[in-house]
Amino acid sequence: MDSLINAASIQHDVWLKQASASKTLRECVAEYRRRYKRHPPPGFDAWYHYATERSSVVIDDFDNLMDDLRLFWAIKPAEIRKRTRDAFVDPWNEVAQLSIRSGKAEIGPDVKPTHRWMLDGVIAMMKNYVDKVPDMDLGFNINDEPRIAIRYNDLQSLYKQSVSNEPLKATVINEFSIDRATGWNYSDPSDPANLPPPNPPFIDHSFTQTFHTHGSIACPPLSLARRSWYWDTRTLCTTCLIPHSDSTGLFLSNWTLSASPCHQPDLAHLHGFYLSPAAFKPSTSLYPVFSQSKAEGYADIRYPSPWNYIDKAVYAPSPNASDPFFDPPFTEKKDALFWRGATSEGVSRYGEWKGMARQRFVHMANNNSAGAEFPICLPSLPSPLHITSSSTSKPKQQRYTTHVVPYSLFPHLGLNITDLALVGNIDRCWDSDCPSQTQEFCPLTQKSDFQSHWQHKYLLDLDGAGFSGRFIPFLQSRSLPIKVAGVFREWWDGGRVRAWKHFVPLDVRGMGLWSAVAYFTGTRRVSMGGVHVGEMRDRLDVGERIAEEGREWAGKAMRKEDMEIYFYRLLLEWGRLTDDRREEIGFME
Repeated sequence: MDSLINAASIQHDVWLKQASASKTLRECVAEYRRRYKRHPPPGFDAWYHYATERSSVVIDDFDNLMDDLRLFWAIKPAEIRKRTRDAFVDPWNEVAQLSIRSGKAEIGPDVKPTHRWMLDGVIAMMKNYVDKVPDMDLGFNINDEPRIAIRYNDLQSLYKQSVSNEPLKATVINEFSIDRATGWNYSDPSDPANLPPPNPPFIDHSFTQTFHTHGSIACPPLSLARRSWYWDTRTLCTTCLIPHSDSTGLFLSNWTLSASPCHQPDLAHLHGFYLSPAAFKPSTSLYPVFSQSKAEGYADIRYPSPWNYIDKAVYAPSPNASDPFFDPPFTEKKDALFWRGATSEGVSRYGEWKGMARQRFVHMANNNSAGAEFPICLPSLPSPLHITSSSTSKPKQQRYTTHVVPYSLFPHLGLNITDLALVGNIDRCWDSDCPSQTQEFCPLTQKSDFQSHWQHKYLLDLDGAGFSGRFIPFLQSRSLPIKVAGVFREWWDGGRVRAWKHFVPLDVRGMGLWSAVAYFTGTRRVSMGGVHVGEMRDRLDVGERIAEEGREWAGKAMRKEDMEIYFYRLLLEWGRLTDDRREEIGFME
C-alpha cells in the first residue's frame, strides 16, 4: 500500500498540472484546440470567466465530458433532436424533459412527483448561467440505473464516424444559430421529426440478469466477458483481478480499469445491477440520455448529481464538540469501519442477494461461521499460516506475506473494528429470499442520523442501485473514505479525484478489506494453534493524511461551484452538437 499511495500522489500532481495549465483565456482556447481538435463552442469566453471567478482548479481537463459526447458527433443534429424527443415523449420511458427557451428552464409534463427533486436540482445548478446557454431540450434519466448500452460493432462504427480528419477552420461564427428553437418545436404533426418512433426506444429488463444482455455487449468479442461465462461463484476468479490489482491481488491498483467488465466475467454475479436491477429500461441504440452515473461500456451522458447539489446527503457536522454529530480530528474518532444502508442494490428472488455487494460486505464483516477465513497481508514469522501468494519485500524492511487467517483470530489480531449493518427492513425481495436475508442479517439496525458518520475513523462507501450519494460528504469530512469500486462512475471520474490520494479503494470482491484495515489499525502478534503472525505497527498517520488531503481537495474541486462549472461547459458542448451549423460555429477571440 505504501507504493500505491506514493504513486497516487505523483499521478495526481501530474494530472493537476495539465488540468490547470492555462492561466489566460487565450491559453485555454489554445489548449482546447490541441486536446480536442476543434474550436471551443460559442460562449466559451463566458464559461471561462465563470470558472475563473469561482477559483476553479480544473480549467483544461474535461476529457471525460468530451468522451461522453464523442459518439454524438456521428449523428446529425436533427436526428439528435428527434431522438431526444422520442426518449421523453412517452412517460413510460422514465426520461424527463427539461426545456431551455430564451434563458429560462422549465420542467416538462409527466415527471413523477417522487423524482421531481432531480429536475429542480438541475434548474438550481444552472440558474446563474441559464441565460447564457442556447435553446434546447434535454432528457434526464429519472432512474438510478444507466440506460444506453451499445453493442461493440455499432460502437466501433460510431467511433469511426465521429472522428473528423478535417483541419481546423480558419474562422468560425461565435454564436449559436438564432433560429435553433424551431428545431425543438414538436407542434407540427406533418414534420417527420415529430412522428413517433417505429419501435419503442427502451425495453424493460428489470428483475433480470443484465450482464450478458447489456453490461458486456460493448466489450470486444474476444474479451473474457464475451467469450466466457463465469459459473463457479464459490471460487475467486483470479484472472479477473490481475489486470487492475497489485502483485498480491489484494489491493486495487487501477481504479479506472476496475470498472471495466471486459476482463471480469464474474461481475455478472457480484452486483445487484447485473444480477437483478429494480428499475432498468435500457436501449441498445444511441439515445441522448443524461444520467447521474453510468457503468463502464454504457453511453449515457453524465452530469453532476442534483442529489449532492441540493444536499439530499450533506456534510453538516455540529460545531459543538460535545455533540454526537461533531466531526472530531481523525485521531479522536472511534476506531471503527462504519457503514449503514438498505438492501436497495437489486431485487432478489432466487438467491441473487448472496452476490450483491452490500449484502456480501455486511456478511464478511460479521461472519462468525465455523471455518470462515480471509486473506490478509501481514508480517511474516518463521511459521506462517497458509501462504497463498509470493512474499514481497524491500531491502532492510519487514517482509509481508498473504496469510489465510481464520475469522476467529480477528479479535486477537485487533481487527474486530467493523461496524457494518443493514437498516430498516429487508426490501426488494420475493418469496423465500426475504426471510432468508432476515435470518442472515438479524438483528437489523435502526436508521441513524447521517451526521453520526463523523464519529468513526473509517467510512465504507458502497454503491446501491446507482452511484453512492454519500461519497462527496464522506470526502468532505475528517474521516477516511474507503470506497468499494462497484460498477458506477460519475462526473468526477477521470482524474479529478484520485484513489489512494484522496480515498482508499477496494475491489468489489472485498479481497483487500481486511488487509486495508490491518494496514491502518496495525495488528497484534498472534501465536495460537500453530498459527504465527507478526505484529504490525499502525499507520494512523497515513490514514489521517489521506483523509485530510481528500477533505482539502474536496474543498477545492468538488464544491457546488465545480458542479455548476462542469454542467455549464456540458450544456455549451451539447448546444453545439445539436446545432444544425455545428461545423461552422465556435469560439474565436
